[in-house]
Amino acid sequence: MRTTIRIDDELYRTLKERAARSGRTVSVLLEDALRLGLSRREHPGAPTFVIRPTGSGGLRPGIDLASNVTIYEALDADTGLDALR
Repeated sequence: MRTTIRIDDELYRTLKERAARSGRTVSVLLEDALRLGLSRREHPGAPTFVIRPTGSGGLRPGIDLASNVTIYEALDADTGLDALR
């Protein structure tokens, strides 16, 4: 299928350079990048990074780093930044 997309000029230059170095076409590189990006979305539960608290005292009680709700509630609270530590 043919389609038209808009790509940042610098990104396209980088894409063309990489295609030339690898001996593949720009279209093949774009298809591979899309496949990779889409395959990562098929596994929403897979962790992409690990958060490791540092310092003394640990996490604030009641904050579950796996839950956006508790994080947002803590950020939206009418308390100062020092209360979150």
